[in-house]
Amino acid sequence: MLFLNPRATRADYPAELSAIMNIAQAHQSRAWLSSWRGIHRPATPLYDLPDAAARCQVGRLCLKDESVRSPLGSFKALGAPIALVRQILRLHPDFEPAAILTGRYAEALRGYTVISATDGNHGRGLAAAAQDAGCRCVIVLHAHVSPEREQAIAAYGADIVRIAGNYDESVQEAARLAAAHGWQVIADTSYDGYEDIPRDVMQGYGAIAEEIVEQTSAQRGRAGTFTHVFLQGGVGGMAAGLASYFWEYHGPQRPCFISVEPAQADCLLQSAIQGRPAKATGTVDSVMAGLACGETSPLAWRFLQPCVDVFMTIEDEQAIEAMRTLAQGSERDTPIVAGESGVAGLAALEWLRSDPQRSEQVGLTAESRVLIISTEGATAPREYTRLVGQSAEQVLQRQQAWQTAHALQTQPA
Repeated sequence: MLFLNPRATRADYPAELSAIMNIAQAHQSRAWLSSWRGIHRPATPLYDLPDAAARCQVGRLCLKDESVRSPLGSFKALGAPIALVRQILRLHPDFEPAAILTGRYAEALRGYTVISATDGNHGRGLAAAAQDAGCRCVIVLHAHVSPEREQAIAAYGADIVRIAGNYDESVQEAARLAAAHGWQVIADTSYDGYEDIPRDVMQGYGAIAEEIVEQTSAQRGRAGTFTHVFLQGGVGGMAAGLASYFWEYHGPQRPCFISVEPAQADCLLQSAIQGRPAKATGTVDSVMAGLACGETSPLAWRFLQPCVDVFMTIEDEQAIEAMRTLAQGSERDTPIVAGESGVAGLAALEWLRSDPQRSEQVGLTAESRVLIISTEGATAPREYTRLVGQSAEQVLQRQQAWQTAHALQTQPA
């Protein structure tokens, strides 16, 4: 389904939004995380995919690969960890921010417990950060989180609580347990009276946008390299973190933002239709586990409603096919390991370009320059192998061979 947002504007980044999230805070978050062992310091790759661009009949297609952001395998390494740092600083303002995740204050934090619900990646990021900071972590998992994802979280020392319901019910259970035991919720979705920490999570994601600006040498206040940017939906946090940065940086010359989510977890699309944060209409059970969210974050919606131009949904089968496409690579496109949620942008682009009317509605032409974000790698390796037909290790081996061959081809004679 496709919905053109009548409330999207082309204006300067509003002061009331800048007071909540801004480029300066995104830069600070990136700097504070740079000393954490859970983050790789170099910028993640921004791959040019000329063959995929030709198939989709666009002028350029680039993919930002967040699978190598961290040993955690996803962009979530930027969200929960920085939110944990900022929350600890509220309690201990004398702590050195960059030293919190090095374990310097582990003794002081020994009795501190944080908790969150998750579909997988957020909980894994929080568990890893809590382990390195020296505090206890409790993670609430809903019925659709696979044992493989549970094991990946537990490997970082988190205590796991299982419930029979869905993601939104796990959020409620995390809040209940926190209130009952005096624990601190570190969640990536906001609700009434709970906005500071989700804001910190979203602000951490701005590091992705900052790297893209640097990698493309974009000039502030002017149109950048890309005309269209596809952003994964979920509760809206990642989309808000990136869109707000690009909007502040480019102003009225910002790119067209397109939000993508599973058809059965369409809370952002429903919010756009209704003009307020809304719930999904489907089962909220998708192969795109990281996007299987039933309720929009009200805080994220404050940013998305005025700047996302298009809200759309895709089917699970489209995501699986996009995973296989990226894994295969081609003569000019390097093979890429992209997980179920990571391929949403490519799947959406392919669906839009398969129909001239849909392409016209969103302004996609043969001259368009498109950015997609691969938000995760094979964070559930066995599931990745089952869906793609080859393991992540096999794809990475072919990626290395491809890159070696192309490096030799581009060396001067």
